[in-house]
This record gives sequence, structure tokens and C-alpha cells, in this order.
Amino acid sequence: MSADASPAIRLPAWQTCLDIEGQDAAHYLDYVNEPMFLGIDGDPGRVLELGCAAGKFGMVLKERHPQARVTGIEAGRAAAEIAATRLDKVICSRIEDVDFAAHGIGPGAFDLVVAGDVLEHMSNPWAALVRLRPLIAPGGRLVASIPNVRNLQVLEGLAVRGRFDYADRGLLDITHLRFFALDDIRLMLDTTGYKLEAFHFTISPRLHKTYKENEGKEKVTLNVGRMTLADVTPRDLMEFCAEQYIVRARPRP
Repeated sequence: MSADASPAIRLPAWQTCLDIEGQDAAHYLDYVNEPMFLGIDGDPGRVLELGCAAGKFGMVLKERHPQARVTGIEAGRAAAEIAATRLDKVICSRIEDVDFAAHGIGPGAFDLVVAGDVLEHMSNPWAALVRLRPLIAPGGRLVASIPNVRNLQVLEGLAVRGRFDYADRGLLDITHLRFFALDDIRLMLDTTGYKLEAFHFTISPRLHKTYKENEGKEKVTLNVGRMTLADVTPRDLMEFCAEQYIVRARPRP
């Protein structure tokens, strides 16, 4: 760096991330949430992907399941334009505003609905799940990934440091409107007419060592900064270290 050059100033997340429709496509990490595939059983044919970003996940799904036809919904205009080159159809809109009938989408239209890190961004994900349920064909499934607010990094930040540090992405993404722990997810699915069939979880990279050192132990004590948690059960440990949950559910009759 030259003597007269100054380091770039990083703007706070609220100044760079809240214009959802106008967000630059580069904001969306063009990557595949690989654990999401753990929730998909069988060979889906008709797929609806909520919040498809630039379409990378749907593109890879189509590569792995050549018979699949993927419809994406994406509010960000720049990302939707890229997704349209990768998926079979893209609706550029907020999910809440989509007129499904106007797009020729009726009851039983999809074998699989994918909600990858999207429900937490909605003001009313419960209503959205109720509205989506009739679109899932008999035998079809909903697969969703949802961040875990019971994560130790969030708890330590709030309890010890007195901070709820919103960021441009991650557990405290500033565009998150709703926050869920595992039992909240179960309740959301149950009260909106779905039956949870299976769930997987990913471990936060910073907590991987903590999880591995204590996995399988009946009860442990965890020391996180100035915070001490006693009598931590195996389920507690999993929930404290989980970054996100991947759930598979089916609509109840």
C-alpha cells in the first residue's frame, strides 16, 4: 500500500444488505449448500426452489437428477437474471408476493419444495408454509435448511459480550427476521400442517473441536469465554454446536 493510500472502509451491514431487490448478484455466494442434498430422497421431478439466488443449487440438482425441472423464486433482480440461465423457470419476486395461479402453478404442481436458508428471512414463514402446502403433490416433500439461534457463538456474544452482532451473512445475517432453535422448527412444521420425517445438522467450524471433544459423553461442562454451562447433555451439545438444521417434512393429509 502506498503511503497516501488508506484502507477500504467496511460499511455496516445495514447500509449494504437491506435493499433485497436491488442487491448486486455478487452478494449471493455462488455456492452449493451440499448438506441440503442429505434431505432429498429419491429422484425429484418437479422442483420449486424458494430464494434460489443465482441458481447454483438448482443447477447442481439438475445435474444430479437429469429428469428434474426446477422453478426458482428470487427477489434479487440481478441474481434472478443469472438463475434464469441455469434453471427451467425463474420468478423474480418476493415469495410472499407470488401469484402462483398467474404463473400456471396449481395444486400438486411440485414433488419437492426446497427452502435453503430462506424461511428466516420472511416476516411470516408460517403463512408461507401453509400457502405452499397444497402445491406439494401427494408423496412430495419439503426440504429446508434453517440457521440455529441456540448456537454457542450467538449465546456467548449476547450473554458475555452483550452483543447481537448483525452481519452481512451467517447466523446473524441482518436480513434475518425470524430466529429458530430445533424445537421451534418442529413446532413451526407441526402447526403449519407438516410432519417432520428427518433432520440433519451441520457444525459451526469454530465449534467443531468443542463438539468432537465432547461427543458421546453423557454430561459435560463447557467453558466459553466467561460463560460456563454445566450438565450439558448430548442433545444440548448438538444444539449448542449446530450451525444449521436440514429438515425433511411431508404435508399431512
